[in-house]
Amino acid sequence: MSRLIILLAFIIVGTSLIQNSAFSNDDRVLTGLDRLVMSDFELLQGKRVGLITNATGVDYRLNSIVDLFYESENVNLVAMFAPEHGVRGDYTAGEYVESYIDERTGLPVYSLYGKTRKPTPEMLEGLDVLVYDIQDIGARSYTYISTMGVAMEAAAENGIGFIVLDRPNPLGGEKIEGNVAEEGYFSFVSQFPIPYVYGLTSGELARMINEEGWLKNGVKVDLYVMPMSGWRRDMTFEETGLEWVPTSPHIPHRDSAIYYTATGILGELYFINIGVGYTTPFQTFAAEWIDSYELSSRLNALDLDGVIFRPVTYRPYYGTDEGKIVHGVQVHLTDYREVNLISLQYHFLEIHHALYPDKNPFDHAKNRHAMFDRVSGTSKVRELFTERMKYEDIEEFLNKDVESFRELSAKYYLY
Repeated sequence: MSRLIILLAFIIVGTSLIQNSAFSNDDRVLTGLDRLVMSDFELLQGKRVGLITNATGVDYRLNSIVDLFYESENVNLVAMFAPEHGVRGDYTAGEYVESYIDERTGLPVYSLYGKTRKPTPEMLEGLDVLVYDIQDIGARSYTYISTMGVAMEAAAENGIGFIVLDRPNPLGGEKIEGNVAEEGYFSFVSQFPIPYVYGLTSGELARMINEEGWLKNGVKVDLYVMPMSGWRRDMTFEETGLEWVPTSPHIPHRDSAIYYTATGILGELYFINIGVGYTTPFQTFAAEWIDSYELSSRLNALDLDGVIFRPVTYRPYYGTDEGKIVHGVQVHLTDYREVNLISLQYHFLEIHHALYPDKNPFDHAKNRHAMFDRVSGTSKVRELFTERMKYEDIEEFLNKDVESFRELSAKYYLY
């Protein structure tokens, strides 16, 4: 039976189940995992399964995919693979994850965020398929899509299948921002030639990676994406009806993914506080020397659609500004779809430089330039911007790939 026929059969079965289930009376989106469970794991029957997941791999009732797989008679779960933050979300950002035995299941958990980022042949021995189920946040620098890519590559090289259980992109499927990452700047925070905001679900991105030949040596994996039901590209995460499970310690809420995109690149300089270490991660621009009312007045005078800047003062509980009183603005996104999210950090930098020219973050954090460039996917953004510290000098560069990528990526849309 061809893979197309199999895919159509799952869609028909899934639709029938939806129409005759408790889901029929609401508008909740069904994730790929929900649809797999509803099919009684038919796709996995008779296969030895390796599972790549974390705390976000849950069904609509918030049951862990680990427990669902382990307890099902139709799934032979052999091993698990841990991305950044670990399978059960108990590691902090950037912390090495060690391989270990999962206490609840007694199964091995192989680290993909330690000495090894890519599954080795020894880890994959005895497996028929890898299943990937992780909630992503839609930004290139978030490492889960890099884990997905190198795992696809390992599966292709070792002759095993790869299944993505799809989930919503919390930034939606229409917003695309930023330049495409360039050769020479590919890393685990910019693994593929995609914009910073790429407007695809993980399943769609997996299809693109596979078909565009972006895996090492152009290998292709035997890929199957279990699609969602009910998701639209214009949806906010709130509109999906799904509960948000923190994707990492500093992405605690469904809106955190949006704020991450608005401030996270600047945050790589570790000079301006962006709320990490306080109760508002990725929602602020603050420092000890800033006049919060002057800054908020200047930023609000830009009259940017969909955003308001409110003066704030706070004391971070941990991090680079632990115990210090910092002043600045909290970013309030009233409609993120109207805002160019990446631009906000550069608008801040421009006004901050006009007010405090002796506090240029790029001058005070030269040891962080390499990481800033890796996250930006190029050194050109930094080089162009720091000539005059003006957003207008990088606006064209940041937007140069948006429409061409939109046209290319549309071939891989599932929704």
